Amino acid sequence: MYHYTDFDDAFLKERNAQFRAQVERRIDGALTEDEFKPLRLMNGLYLQLHAYMLRVAIPYGTLNSRQMHKLAEIADKWDKGYGHFTTRQNIQYNWPQLRDVPDMLDALAEVDMHAIQTSGNTIRNVTADHFAGAAGDEIADPRPVAELIRQWSTDHPEFQFLPRKFKVAVTGSPNDRAVTKAHDIGLRMVKRDGEAGYEVIVGGGLGRTPMIGKVLRDFLPQAELLPYLEAIVSVYNLLGRRDNKYKARIKITVHENGIEDIRVRVEERFALIRESFGGVDQQMLARIEADFATPAFKTASEAPYHNAYQHDPLFRSWADTNVAAHRADGYGIVSISLKAHGATPGDASSAQMRLMADLAKRYGHDELRISHEQNVILPHVHRGDLPSVYAALKAAGLGTANIGLISDIIACPGMDYCALATARSIPIAQEIALRFDELKLEHDVGPLKIKISGCINACGHHHVGHIGILGLDRAGVENYQITLGGDGTEDATIGERAGPGFSAEQIVPAIERIVLAYLDLRTEPAETFLQTYRRLGLAPFKAALYPEAQANAA
Repeated sequence: MYHYTDFDDAFLKERNAQFRAQVERRIDGALTEDEFKPLRLMNGLYLQLHAYMLRVAIPYGTLNSRQMHKLAEIADKWDKGYGHFTTRQNIQYNWPQLRDVPDMLDALAEVDMHAIQTSGNTIRNVTADHFAGAAGDEIADPRPVAELIRQWSTDHPEFQFLPRKFKVAVTGSPNDRAVTKAHDIGLRMVKRDGEAGYEVIVGGGLGRTPMIGKVLRDFLPQAELLPYLEAIVSVYNLLGRRDNKYKARIKITVHENGIEDIRVRVEERFALIRESFGGVDQQMLARIEADFATPAFKTASEAPYHNAYQHDPLFRSWADTNVAAHRADGYGIVSISLKAHGATPGDASSAQMRLMADLAKRYGHDELRISHEQNVILPHVHRGDLPSVYAALKAAGLGTANIGLISDIIACPGMDYCALATARSIPIAQEIALRFDELKLEHDVGPLKIKISGCINACGHHHVGHIGILGLDRAGVENYQITLGGDGTEDATIGERAGPGFSAEQIVPAIERIVLAYLDLRTEPAETFLQTYRRLGLAPFKAALYPEAQANAA
């Protein structure tokens, strides 16, 4: 993984010192909250419903054990003993005192971490496939390119005040685990005539106007990536609307101008600037790639795995759902669920963080990943070590065997924390998980992604959930709309709204009716919810959701 240079260290030291002085001026009253707001947002500090919130960048979701230990230390020293992992592969601390934030930033800098550009109208934390460097279907590890983009975009003088926030996602695999088509720019590595390059997608995004991104270039040589990205963002910076923040994202710019017009403008800009890079970006990329060398995978007996798999049904269930195939023989990719039934999705205590760090150090080549699905990944674990890893996780409340299942729910913080939220998300996620655990249907149902947002901003990605739930305020009462058939993969689709919303008391029974209808409608157990929905469409699920309406119509 990437290690900071002397330049990085000096840059971060100066940046943190500047913010420390700004905080002191806010505390002594020299700055009003309105004057302080743009300064704190540039450093990832929000003012939420009850307190400040610090959002820490975890670029492309990659951590080592030392960094995870530091996150745990910060949680204990300056927060309430836990952190919240987000759909942007970040971690949020929900309860810091303003006076402590500079110390938190200095502590992060000790382990090559920061909170820069996790907020504001700038290029945000670059995200990537959480299986990067480990997946068997991967063309190449996308993280070196993601790091190159991070370095290019950090404090880029032209792009610090864009019309709106800007998000970039990268994947090195044909199977998209990074939701690239729902980003302002999505990059999917492809091969043409043996050469690796990128399919460049622009104009994706969720929120109040959900859109699937459009292909701007079907093949861009890797050596041309950075100047091409600069051309895209430059065009958006000029064309993007600043009169209405709800119409300021690049998806609206593409929609209003048309993909062909955007393509012409980008290509013209690209032709003007491509030579000015002079190959410096490729020299930087070569240096960065050296930090992402393949771990020295070990050769060891797999007997402990086979013995546990044969004789321990709990381990077998966990291995079947939480361990994915690895590109190296004898290894697996472990997904640690932060979704124990009834828990807050994405939350991890400091003790749990320390345990995951220790497991990564002992069994995982000192690597961890944060997924956009709010779980933690140990990307490189030998199969012979899996029983020991599982036993430790189980003892810490992290052994839930539900990755990809109905209780593995993505949920934003909702009205429990967020000042923008119009409804609660966390309690709904907890109630759904507990209900299906009670019914003992989860494994029978199989792969099913539920995503919940507490407002129209869609931080819970509900638009691309197989079942999406959007919480809204209806005359002071929480109301939950359901969308069906969404998908965040390479076949990305925006879900269809099923009909009228449900109250907080009605939403869990409504989800239960949808799932029971699916079990009746599928042709065989191997047919997933999404396959059944695509085969039959909305009608039979709508009938299950609104039985009274169907009875009245009859």
